[in-house]
Amino acid sequence: MDRENSMNESNESELSLNRRDALKGMAAVSLGIATGAYGAQEEPASSPRSSSSRRDLILRENKKSGTRDWQLTKTRQLPGKINPHLANGRCPWIEGYCSANSIRAGEKLQIMVSTAPASAFKLEIFRTGYYNGDGARLVQRFDSLKGVPQPDPPIGENYLRECNWEPSVEFEIPADWLSGVYLGKLTEETSGIQSYVIFIVRDDRPCDLLFQCSDLTWSAYNRWPADFSIYTDHEGYSSTGVPSGTVSFDRPYGLFTHPVNKHKTSGGSGEFLPWEFPLSFWLEQHGYDVSYISNIDTHADPKGLLRAKGFISVGHDEYWSLEMYDHVLKARDEGVNLAFFGGNSVLCVVPMFPSSDGTPHRAVRREGWFMPVPKEIPEARKRQLQNLEGFEFNMGPDGAQLMGGRLDNRGNHGGRGAGDWTCAMPEHWLFEGTGMKKGDSIKGLLGWEWHGAPAMNLPGMNIVAEGDATINGKTVGQYSSTLYDGPKGNVVFNAATIWWANGLSSPPGHMNPSRHGVTQQGPDERVRQITHNLFQRFIASRG
Repeated sequence: MDRENSMNESNESELSLNRRDALKGMAAVSLGIATGAYGAQEEPASSPRSSSSRRDLILRENKKSGTRDWQLTKTRQLPGKINPHLANGRCPWIEGYCSANSIRAGEKLQIMVSTAPASAFKLEIFRTGYYNGDGARLVQRFDSLKGVPQPDPPIGENYLRECNWEPSVEFEIPADWLSGVYLGKLTEETSGIQSYVIFIVRDDRPCDLLFQCSDLTWSAYNRWPADFSIYTDHEGYSSTGVPSGTVSFDRPYGLFTHPVNKHKTSGGSGEFLPWEFPLSFWLEQHGYDVSYISNIDTHADPKGLLRAKGFISVGHDEYWSLEMYDHVLKARDEGVNLAFFGGNSVLCVVPMFPSSDGTPHRAVRREGWFMPVPKEIPEARKRQLQNLEGFEFNMGPDGAQLMGGRLDNRGNHGGRGAGDWTCAMPEHWLFEGTGMKKGDSIKGLLGWEWHGAPAMNLPGMNIVAEGDATINGKTVGQYSSTLYDGPKGNVVFNAATIWWANGLSSPPGHMNPSRHGVTQQGPDERVRQITHNLFQRFIASRG
C-alpha cells in the first residue's frame, strides 16, 4: 500500500511535578488532596522505591510534557442490528487493529486501518500515564496516510471473523519507549471522525508491580463486525455454554455486551479506558515502579512473572487459559504477591489458537470454567461436539484457590450486582490510616460484577470486607473481599469488585460507572490508602 509517512517525535521537554521526597520501606503515604480541572485527585506522592535508577523510570517519564489531545473529539457508530437504538460500537469510517497485543522495543508493529469511503488519515500514538494529570504523552505521529476500504472477512470455521487487512503503517518500536499502554488515535481527514487502536509495549526488566491488561476479555466481548462475540448465539452454540464461537484479535474492537458500550469516546481501545486506566493513571501519579503486560504474556512467558514483586489483575479479567492459571499460581508459590482488582475474574477457560497465517495466540474460544460445575456433558451435546476439531471440554481448577474467592454461581445473578464495600476487619494492616471501623462502607464501590465463595482452606485467610450485592435494591448474594498468605511472606488480595480502580482516580474524560441501580462515586481516600498499604506490603515483602 502506498504511504506518505511523516514521523515526528513529540516534544520531550520535561515538566516539573510537585512531588515529595521519595519514601523508603513501609513509610506512610500522605492522603493530601488537590483539585484539578479533571476532578478531585490526590496530590502526587512518592511510593516506597529503592534508590536504583531503574525504579525511577516511571517518575522520570511522567515529568515529560503531557497532552489531552489523546482523547477522541468526534466519534460515530453504526446503529445496532439487534437493537437499532443501541449503537454497535463499530466505526467503519475509520477503524483498525494491531498485529500484536504486546511488543518489545526493537520489534516491528503493523497497524491495519480501513477507511470507508477512501480518505487520507492521520495516526498519532500516545503513551498513557499520569503526565501532570493530562493522561498521555504524544510519542509519534504519521501524517497523510493513504486510507482505503478494507473488506469484512467471511464467516470462517466456528464463526471466526478474522481480518487479513493490508498494513497501513509499519514501524519499529523505539528503544526509549517505556513499557506502557499505548493508544493510536486515528483521524479520518475528510470527515474528522476518529477511533483508536491499542497495544502494549512490554519489557523484561525487574519491577515492583506488573500490570496485566485484560485483553482476552476485551476480545471475548467484542462483537465486531456486527454480532460475533463469544456471547453470540449461533446454531448449535449457546451464549453461555461451551464451546463458544471463536473470536480473533485480528479485527477492530466494536460493540460490547455490557456497560462499557456507553463510553462512546473509547471506540477501538477495548475495555482499557473505563476499567483499567484509572489504576494505571494513579500508579504513575505516585511514581510506582510498574511494567505492563498482556494476558498473552502471562500465558506465554511464565518466567517473566517472576521479575515482579507484585502481579496485578485489574477490571474485567474474566478469560484465562489453563497455562495462565498455572503460571500465576507458580509465581505466587515463588513469592510473588498477587492483587485481583476485579470481579468475575478467572472464570472462563480458553485455549489459544494461531491465526490463519500461523501467528500464535491470535484467537480463542470458551471451553470450560475455573469453578466447580458438573463435568458431565449431555449425550446430545457430545454428538454436537464430535465434529468440532480440537475441542476438549476443560474444567479448570477452582479460581478461588488462586484468588481467595471467585464468582459465586449460586442463584441466577451470574455474578452481577452492585453495592457498598463494607469493612469487616478494621484492625487489619490493610486498613491502617483509613480511619475505618467495622461496618463502615465505601459507597458504591461494588459493581458491576463481584466475587464471593471465599476459599477458607487457604493459609492466613481473612475476609476483610463483606456485604450484600444487589440488583435494583434487591439482594442477590453476598460478596467477600479476601486476603490470604502466600508461602514466602507474600500475600494475595481479592478486592471482589470490578470498580476498585474507579475508586482510585478519574482521568480526563472518565465517566463514573453505573449499573444495577448503583452509581460508583469516584475516587475515595480510603480506597487509595488501602491500595497504598497493599503495595507497600508487596514491595517490602521481597526486599
